Amino acid sequence: MPFATVDRTRMYYRLEGREDRPLLVLSHSLGLDHGQWDQQVPDLLARYQVLRYDIRGHGASDSTPGECTIEQLGRDVLALVDSLGAREFFFCGLSLGGMIGQWLAAHAPERVRRAVLANTSPYYADKSTMEARRAKVREEGMSGVADIVMQRFFTAASLALNPPHVAWARRTLLASDPAGYAACCSAILAMDQRELLPTIKVPALVISGDHDVSTPWTGAGQVLAQAIPGAAVVHLPAAHLSNMEQPRSFTAALFEFLDQPAEGDPYDAGMAVRRSVLGDAHVDRSIAGSTSFNWDFQAMITRFAWGTVWTRPAVNHLMRRMMVLTAMAALGRWEEFRMHVRAGLAHELEPCDLKELLLQAGVYAGVPAANTGFQIAAEELKAAGR
Repeated sequence: MPFATVDRTRMYYRLEGREDRPLLVLSHSLGLDHGQWDQQVPDLLARYQVLRYDIRGHGASDSTPGECTIEQLGRDVLALVDSLGAREFFFCGLSLGGMIGQWLAAHAPERVRRAVLANTSPYYADKSTMEARRAKVREEGMSGVADIVMQRFFTAASLALNPPHVAWARRTLLASDPAGYAACCSAILAMDQRELLPTIKVPALVISGDHDVSTPWTGAGQVLAQAIPGAAVVHLPAAHLSNMEQPRSFTAALFEFLDQPAEGDPYDAGMAVRRSVLGDAHVDRSIAGSTSFNWDFQAMITRFAWGTVWTRPAVNHLMRRMMVLTAMAALGRWEEFRMHVRAGLAHELEPCDLKELLLQAGVYAGVPAANTGFQIAAEELKAAGR
């Protein structure tokens, strides 16, 4: 297991993805651990090297005696990144992680490229709730606060359904170290970062949950958005753990904010995606077969289909392939269907994906369409040796 020693404290971290990609640091909520980001990481790895870690007193990281501060937790991040030999990084933090993000954006602007501050606040106006929670944890352990915290983490509808991520959050909360939890409660109680906010020059995104009672828009997210110069804002229909309750919307907001589109003509980006999806051989044949008559059309497709739509990161290439194949089957565009099946099988498309999308097409586009699709898919699977 990967650990780093920071300020005489052993901290657990997970570093995933290619070293040649920008580093994105993810920082979790009070009472959870790095697993909070499990729903985001698979998509993020397509564009970033992702560093997750357990805040001191949480998960597999050590607890330290006494209380801690937001500054200490922020310096932990810088030391951890230093230990991995990195310099600049993107940062996304939620709740306690967002409080750490505010400190980093204000005090280490030369390190932080962009900061996402989700479901968080620069200060706690009503300290009685957090003080009561800290006292109860010290007296009764995590079971003493689990129910009330879960009611703040998620909406009542999510709690009633109890999907896997909700069950995971409860287990993780109950397994947390009460001393570490209480120490971070103290950091939140002592925090008042309102004067720092106008000094933040790092581009910032504030994400707020419409049903978040822990850090509501009024008094928390709105304060951040109004005080941080040029801050962008996204509202999600979620409670406190918006990245778990609305995972795809949260990831889409991350991509839209972190992945700033390249300036100029999208043709080059489109051509790169076109080659990665269809393969060099197919694209080379298309270019070789183009004429002065159809070249403008080919360029238009490269710019807008491939350079504008296929480059959007919120939907991965496998999902886009399946969307295209379902549409082509429904419309009976069998030449395009065959081409995308062949290209997909050479990359990430698997036989089970084809089966499911054709069953779906059979229900909504008709049995004849699915029958033809299965025949073509079977031919291409055989040709591919699958």
